[in-house]
Amino acid sequence: MNLPDLSIYRDTLKARGVITPLSAFEVPSTGLLAQLPEPPTGKQGWPWTIQTNPSLYAGKTSWPKITIVTPSFNQGEFLEQTIRSVLLQNYPNLEYIIMDGGSADNSTEILKKYSPWISYWQSEKDGGQSNAINLGFSLSSGEYHGWINSDDYYLENVFFKVAGTFISSGVDFVYGYGLDHVIATGEVKETKILPFIDYFIKIPGLVQPSTFWSAAIHEPVWEELHCSLDYELWLRLVKGHSRKLIKEPLSVANIHEDAKSSDPKMKAKWEEDHQKIWAADAHGTAYEWKRIVFLNRIRQKIYKCLHLI
Repeated sequence: MNLPDLSIYRDTLKARGVITPLSAFEVPSTGLLAQLPEPPTGKQGWPWTIQTNPSLYAGKTSWPKITIVTPSFNQGEFLEQTIRSVLLQNYPNLEYIIMDGGSADNSTEILKKYSPWISYWQSEKDGGQSNAINLGFSLSSGEYHGWINSDDYYLENVFFKVAGTFISSGVDFVYGYGLDHVIATGEVKETKILPFIDYFIKIPGLVQPSTFWSAAIHEPVWEELHCSLDYELWLRLVKGHSRKLIKEPLSVANIHEDAKSSDPKMKAKWEEDHQKIWAADAHGTAYEWKRIVFLNRIRQKIYKCLHLI
């Protein structure tokens, strides 16, 4: 497993003129809604005409910096929704980085429109999603990290809840439930997950955009992976570290025909990732796999019987 040195990425970007730490913008006491560009015609509700109440943050004079990275490529249909869901959190200490892989759609227009409120963005050919994520985090100066893809979006008040959980609990990793929005039908499904404990860490379960972690435990994404990059990251990043589950949805994943999780053409890539992750020079054989799966099924039944999920 060859993982990149993020300091090399950072030095390369700095050599091109990027100044770190990245500049911040001040959130006005009334919030950003009135300052941001008008939403597209017909868009209502969160995150178009609604914002997180900025007075939520008035109880503390200092909030830890949160760095959010968005990798993107030709997702102009959803990108603006993603951006607004980050900015309209009205979080008072936000670093937002967007790494676009040289999109040929309207993504660049959207990025330019919102550039005054984005800490750093670029639109140029890169090495794919994993590489874009690593490039983004190489510039991070935040105390806490999160990554959200450009076809997903955060729900209202999420940064307030997540930052408050980090502050009150002192954990390294915070995670929550999620919603799936099926674009073709308009159906919305909730994904509830069990507490993420080390013995069951090999069972896929975390909702990727509903995860946040301390910069102190950050690990680079394995760039050879195409689909399972988040799953593999959790195997390294979460194990052995303290964590806290927020038992409510924190994000929405837009399920559409081009999404990796629903595109049948990506089946071979998922299998290729599986072989790489469990190869001898990576995570190796998953011992007691049948036992782990069996016990996890029992655990799920117990939680459901007790109405805990």
